[in-house]
Amino acid sequence: LRRWERALDQPISLFVMPLFALANAGIPLNHSMFTGFLSNKLEIGIVMGLVVGKSFGISLFTWLAIRLRIGHLPSGLTMRHVIGLALLAGIGFTMSIFISNLAFISNHEALLNAKASILTASFIAGLAGYLWLRFTPDDIQTESGER
Repeated sequence: LRRWERALDQPISLFVMPLFALANAGIPLNHSMFTGFLSNKLEIGIVMGLVVGKSFGISLFTWLAIRLRIGHLPSGLTMRHVIGLALLAGIGFTMSIFISNLAFISNHEALLNAKASILTASFIAGLAGYLWLRFTPDDIQTESGER
């Protein structure tokens, strides 16, 4: 049983759970959904909030906490890692869709646009976080000289 658990852990985490979340999100994936995408303020606001806002806010306040000596990074962790994790935090799929369902309960078109924007922002944030962590050099230093 433990061998099965270990063998199935990665396929379930990487494929089954995301597919389950996508299927239960109620997002119809079709070509017309992405026609004229990011053409209104709602879509742009959601993508910018999840991708730029979350990553900037997490990075900034982590840096401030370090500078003000409120906290410190664990050994082996650098601001490079914090920025990469902050980018990954833009994968706001589940809670963002829940909030959209509450906000746009009476406007079906806005709800579909919000869900498409959340899906797009999650993809952008995931790709940006992966690329940042994969290709950014390990020797980025903070202003205090910490690695």
